[in-house]
Amino acid sequence: MTAPTVLRAGVRLRSQACTTEAIVVRPGAGSVALTCGGHPMVDHADAPAGLEPLADLAGGTQVGKRYTAEADPSVEVLVTKAGVGTLADGTTPLVVKTAQPLPASD
Repeated sequence: MTAPTVLRAGVRLRSQACTTEAIVVRPGAGSVALTCGGHPMVDHADAPAGLEPLADLAGGTQVGKRYTAEADPSVEVLVTKAGVGTLADGTTPLVVKTAQPLPASD
């Protein structure tokens, strides 16, 4: 298995278990072990390993959505190609980042 890639802003990553591809928007404090389908994400230039997503981490990703970790909300990953694997911090699924409501103007 390929070693996990260090998170840095702008790094393009791919899943080893599905077609998911993503770009790191904000790397956070560096405490997140980014996985997809239960396997570490690897550099975009690496060939896919052809692994199968784990059953409990096969909920899929949505293209164009930003995902963040509950343990470190400063981490932000943008999905550029959807897949069947779930983005996660280890085995804890990432959540879709929601838009902040604008303040009301009178």
